Amino acid sequence: MLEGELSDPRIAPSYVTDVVLAPGGKSARIFVAVYGNEEEEASTLEGLMTARAFIRSQLRDRMGVRHVPELTFAIDRSAKMTGRMEELLARTRKREKKHAAVPEPSPKP
Repeated sequence: MLEGELSDPRIAPSYVTDVVLAPGGKSARIFVAVYGNEEEEASTLEGLMTARAFIRSQLRDRMGVRHVPELTFAIDRSAKMTGRMEELLARTRKREKKHAAVPEPSPKP
């Protein structure tokens, strides 16, 4: 639905990463990862919040249920954070290899 059925230009290319349903099923938080910067994340979140009623009606029709939970959307930055952590770990490993390759000067008698 995110890829083609929502025609709001504020919604950047994105995908759903997780859905957390509240106990009792009255509400659901949908985590969305956005391909883009923080500005595109904010505009995507705004567009999705505006389209909530349409998304709920589509879910109701497609799932054939009478009740669809209230939807809230949140940006999932875990993939970006994982990438950043990997980058930092790679730098640390590189630095450690560089220091290990340089021989320590021996003390003079």
